[in-house]
Amino acid sequence: MKVIFISSGNNKYGISPIIKNQGESLQKENIEIDYFTIKGKGIKGYLNSISKVKQYLKNNSYDIVHAHYWLSAIVVSLAGAKPIVVSLMGDDVKAKRWFRWIIHIFHYLSWSTTIVKSKDMYLSLGIKEVHVIPNGIDLNRFRPIPKDIALKKLNWDSNKKHILFTSNPNRVEKNFTLAKNAFTFMNDKNLELHYLKNIPNENVPYYYNASDVVILTSLWEGSPNAIKEAMASNRPIVSTPVGDVEEVISKTDGCYISSFDYKEFASAINMALEFGKETKGREAIQNLRSDLIAKKIINIYEGI
Repeated sequence: MKVIFISSGNNKYGISPIIKNQGESLQKENIEIDYFTIKGKGIKGYLNSISKVKQYLKNNSYDIVHAHYWLSAIVVSLAGAKPIVVSLMGDDVKAKRWFRWIIHIFHYLSWSTTIVKSKDMYLSLGIKEVHVIPNGIDLNRFRPIPKDIALKKLNWDSNKKHILFTSNPNRVEKNFTLAKNAFTFMNDKNLELHYLKNIPNENVPYYYNASDVVILTSLWEGSPNAIKEAMASNRPIVSTPVGDVEEVISKTDGCYISSFDYKEFASAINMALEFGKETKGREAIQNLRSDLIAKKIINIYEGI
């Protein structure tokens, strides 16, 4: 089976690591994957890509066109592609109501199948005929690494405790303000706050393993990969109750759900620091292994 992944190419490293990881997991299951990235930001930038996508698909034959994120899916639809599988990623469902209206129209008019990442997204979208399939996690890539090795790799101070904010602090929906306020409230000179911004995918495992606590303060999410990556690394976690986070971490000691109150969030970070050891998060996410998720996606492809 030959599949084309169509997605944004505006990431600093080209294809989003999340999408590339999914493609690699399908390739391991003998699915042939090609990638086409859309360059240009905003609705106008995407619409300007319609003719390029149409020409590319005219010159290349695929069994499935798999679009990631709603704008990519709309471009693919207007380019006349068929059959279309659409993966909605989180922001496209959670950010604005009118996004969901447009998704409803295209879902019924031109998409063969729609995938959302969590039950929360399913409920927010309000379409019964969608599949709930979270992104899988590569347990070979994200794994426990001795902390001293990770600290040395990143040149972090081994005499301090390290908190990792799992995203780019400039992204409004990631709510860095809550992380910053909680960190300031803790007022501990032995703590350092770090974040993931423009980090090569191959270096990200070292950031998790060098951290004493991994935090996620988002206003909304679909099924955040950062949480699964931290779980695979057996790291203590504190998160707001977004997406499927509570479902993923709630049964693992050393992982905590907090409200959006910065004092409560700071208290939860302190509890995670006091936990002070590896969690058993890796055991808890075996059902999210990338090979198992790949098989679910292939079942969808084969059913079209």
